[in-house]
Amino acid sequence: MAEEQEETQEQENETTQKKSSSLVLIIVIVVLIFTLVIGGIIVALLLSGDDEMSQQGGSQQSQMMDDGGSDQPRRNNKATKRVIDIEVGPMFPLDGFTINLLSDSGRRYLKVTINLELKDEETAAELEAKSPVIRDIMIRVLTSKTLEEIATAKGKDKLKDQLVNQINLRLQDGEIKNVYFVEFVIQ
Repeated sequence: MAEEQEETQEQENETTQKKSSSLVLIIVIVVLIFTLVIGGIIVALLLSGDDEMSQQGGSQQSQMMDDGGSDQPRRNNKATKRVIDIEVGPMFPLDGFTINLLSDSGRRYLKVTINLELKDEETAAELEAKSPVIRDIMIRVLTSKTLEEIATAKGKDKLKDQLVNQINLRLQDGEIKNVYFVEFVIQ
């Protein structure tokens, strides 16, 4: 009888050890999987930031190629140019715009007042003469935007670049260096 109790206790000890080792193994596997998932998320976030930078770099290279292969990107096309320019040129204020944003419901509108930074004073005369054309450009570009496109700082920068490029295409002698939003209200 004593032998049977000893065998039963040994079997129970072995079963308990197997259960505890199985539990430890399960815990280790769960921690390892959790660590791999967190690492994957971090790597994905880091790589997505690099993709954005490489896309911007690629667009700069394509712009250089568009300019006949010169080493300098096209003028007025990069946000970095705006940051580097410390000196502000003459300003040309435009009347305010209240326009409907592009949306399914048609219930979003933008109220914006814009100042144009000019390369030189002579550009003001050309802008004054082409005021209806400039207003038309503003209205067409602004009404083509959705709330999601212009709600972020990056979206506003893209909008500025687009406005500068569209206006400069219509100017013969002058040049717009930058666009400044004096008022920007989305309803």
